[in-house]
Amino acid sequence: MKPSIPKGTRDFLPQQVAKRNYIFSVIKQAFQTYGYVPIETPVMEKLSTLTGKYGEEGDKLLFKILNNGDFLKKADQQAIADGQSAKLVSSIADRGLRYDLTVPFARFVTMHQNDISFPFKRYQIQQVWRADRPQKGRYREFYQCDADVVGSDSLMYEAELIQLFDKVYTDLGIAVTLKINNRKVLYGIAESQGIADQFMAMTISMDKLDKIGEEKVVAEMTARDIPEAAARKVIDILAIDSLDKLEKVFEGTSETGLKGIEELRTFHQYLDPTPLSNSLKFDISLARGLSYYTGCIFEVAANDVAIGSIGGGGRYDDLTGVFGLKGVSGVGISFGFARIYDVMEELKLFPESVTKNIDLLLVAFDEDCHRHGFQLLSELRKKGIASDLYPAPVKLKKQMKYADDIHAPYVLLIGSKEMEAKVYTLKNMSSGEQTEVDLETLVNKLKS
Repeated sequence: MKPSIPKGTRDFLPQQVAKRNYIFSVIKQAFQTYGYVPIETPVMEKLSTLTGKYGEEGDKLLFKILNNGDFLKKADQQAIADGQSAKLVSSIADRGLRYDLTVPFARFVTMHQNDISFPFKRYQIQQVWRADRPQKGRYREFYQCDADVVGSDSLMYEAELIQLFDKVYTDLGIAVTLKINNRKVLYGIAESQGIADQFMAMTISMDKLDKIGEEKVVAEMTARDIPEAAARKVIDILAIDSLDKLEKVFEGTSETGLKGIEELRTFHQYLDPTPLSNSLKFDISLARGLSYYTGCIFEVAANDVAIGSIGGGGRYDDLTGVFGLKGVSGVGISFGFARIYDVMEELKLFPESVTKNIDLLLVAFDEDCHRHGFQLLSELRKKGIASDLYPAPVKLKKQMKYADDIHAPYVLLIGSKEMEAKVYTLKNMSSGEQTEVDLETLVNKLKS
């Protein structure tokens, strides 16, 4: 049988790994510049930790891990007989692969609250898994690169995280639009239309506005028991593009909505005096599907590639509360690493130097020269030169083809004359230029 991998996962060749590591390094450097410190959490969590934190849609996308041993022995037989898969899960699986890094972080903070100082600024670069339908830019296994602050409700951090988004995408060369909204504003919309009890149904539908259009969003909201008149009024409100106009909608109808507007204005007071490289846009339709957000929410869209959001985040006031730690507010962002990679690949934004494997390949003309080359290789590596030696003194054409295949920028030719004089022929594989060099000259040239 031909080998294959699960849908929604990918293998990565050496050049792809090099490009991925480049993105990681840019993001990591920005995190550290802004004072964030690294943590790691297990790839699997208890299902009780994960479920109920991502909303109705998110819970469906959790990968469950079957219990060890004979998992059917303790299975709910009635659930099996009734064909109730959701009820069956709790009796055959008590662990799951993490869906994101934020909920595990909230669990981490609760467990280690006596070991950290608040506000606690952490970054985390690890894999997550979602049982989603694979498509362009959407995978079942992918990395997230998160930065969060917990232990402060200062809106300074919302402004800081937008700056962090702006820096990373600028450093990567990706032109983006930074979108912002506030969940309190969204709740205000629901409250002003008398559908506060159906807030989650409204936001789940709204979050699909860009994908399915207004009429289908209205249809979906009515299917979720929201009156059609209210659903259409919600669509009308979503056309509002300024806080001043929105404030008039909430006056006398929603204190929560007015609080959201106040928070957005405070956010702008921090951010606006410091110019951004990318554009910032208030997007009233931005909902972010995750149910734990309570304040400002963010999303990042690439300007030059149609691929969906490549970053997002927001304020969560009581995520740690579900784990027993009350009154600890947090705010964070996540970089959509897989999509960032795809955008950079499509726009050819990776520097050529990123995929350089080695600085130099040594090729030898005979066995004696090959053994000499191995000694020379050791000296070069001690001096910090990334170098390699072709494993046998075969025909020069074959060795040079290998140098091309691995994109070696230079080749050092070692013949008997070169070996005796310890002066070698260095070939620039890009220009074809050849020069004579001794070891010291070679090292200095490659290091420069």
